[in-house]
Amino acid sequence: MRRDDRDAYQAWLVGELLLVGLLGAALALFLAYPDLRSTYELPNLRLMVDTAIVLAATIVAVLAGIRFTVEGRRLDLLLCAGFATAAATGLFFAVCPVLGGDPIRTPEAWAGVAGRTLALALIAAASFARGRTAEGRSALRVVLCLVAVSLAGVWVLARTFAESLPSLETGADLPGLMIVALAVQGVLSLLAVVGFGLRYRRYGEDLDRWFALAATLMLSADLHYIFTPVVASGVVSQGDFLRLLCYGLLLAGVWRAIRHAEFGRAVAEERARVAREIHDGLAQYLFTISTHAAMLERGSAPEGTVRRLKSAAVLAQQEARFAILALSSASGNAPFDAALRRYLDVLTADGELAVELEVDPGVVLAPDEQIEVFRIVQEGLANVRKHAGATQAEVWIGRDGTRRLVRILDDGAGFEPADNGAGQGLKNMKTRAASIGGAFGFISAPGRGTALEVVLRA
Repeated sequence: MRRDDRDAYQAWLVGELLLVGLLGAALALFLAYPDLRSTYELPNLRLMVDTAIVLAATIVAVLAGIRFTVEGRRLDLLLCAGFATAAATGLFFAVCPVLGGDPIRTPEAWAGVAGRTLALALIAAASFARGRTAEGRSALRVVLCLVAVSLAGVWVLARTFAESLPSLETGADLPGLMIVALAVQGVLSLLAVVGFGLRYRRYGEDLDRWFALAATLMLSADLHYIFTPVVASGVVSQGDFLRLLCYGLLLAGVWRAIRHAEFGRAVAEERARVAREIHDGLAQYLFTISTHAAMLERGSAPEGTVRRLKSAAVLAQQEARFAILALSSASGNAPFDAALRRYLDVLTADGELAVELEVDPGVVLAPDEQIEVFRIVQEGLANVRKHAGATQAEVWIGRDGTRRLVRILDDGAGFEPADNGAGQGLKNMKTRAASIGGAFGFISAPGRGTALEVVLRA
């Protein structure tokens, strides 16, 4: 465990202990002074609390499901199933039954208890889940179907044995079965606290500590439910507020995880792009310089090596300057135009290929477009020199109506696309165009040259 991760874990552990101490002291206060264990006859507030919990659980379930389809972790699969169970339980057994103004009946109340227990069991199991599954979406569909079948079975059993189930009325003592159910929920919440705490210690993932904190609040809510015997609809207690706060923490943690994932993905994409730029540009020229320098050192350099070495060094310098200017410039095409013209000067210095460049000053390219368009032109003209046998080429960057276009034309031998297929150079250009939201196409025929076109994003 790295020092930074260890320090973060210790800070979280201290905070967790302080939270447990505060919640424990509050619970002890309620036990010592029963008058403080107040309940409130507020049907609308209870409906709002239950609805907010349903919405929060739904959001967490959806986000966990999306992450599972991307990463395939069993943790996310069980989290999605657990919070989907919690959301469906709250919707069908707490919110819908009271929309008409009627109180929650005994079957719905007991079905809600069973559903919440199942949801906590899945969430607690998720904290100890390891590894990934290759099933993907099919596994998610199967698990969600099992959740739906389980809740339907709970509802059927509650309706079937409604007369034998203890009644849950306001002000009455909790039945022994309900105390057992709440105790089981408390144990499951405690397991979730331990499981997510261990995950955070092992992996250092920020979301795990938020789940652990939320499970701590849920554990406190379960204890309050045991000592505050209120289950009827329309009545709220301290446990309900703690449960709502628990889901608020979950949403905050999930939001932080999403922001962190977006930032991490952006960093990874930027690193990959920079690596590609170095490989496609500077690395090629530095390899050429190294090769020519080695030949000079051995004394086996052919005539013209010094001139080619100097040209490669100039081109490498131009590459570095272009990359710096293009990456740092947020507006205007001057660095791009200058770099492209310098590149063409070096490319055509041997007189084997003449290139005409025309850039419409009214077409503004974004920094990412400048880089990729430069590379596309570079790749296209390299193909013209190597394969087309052309003597004339034209590069045009302009506008056709509302579209911004890049065209590369040559008078070379051309080829039959159906026979030749897409070579690596064409695939690279297509990939680069797609990376900036553009479309790539080409037309070619034997003896009639080739025309490449990139349609930039709107």
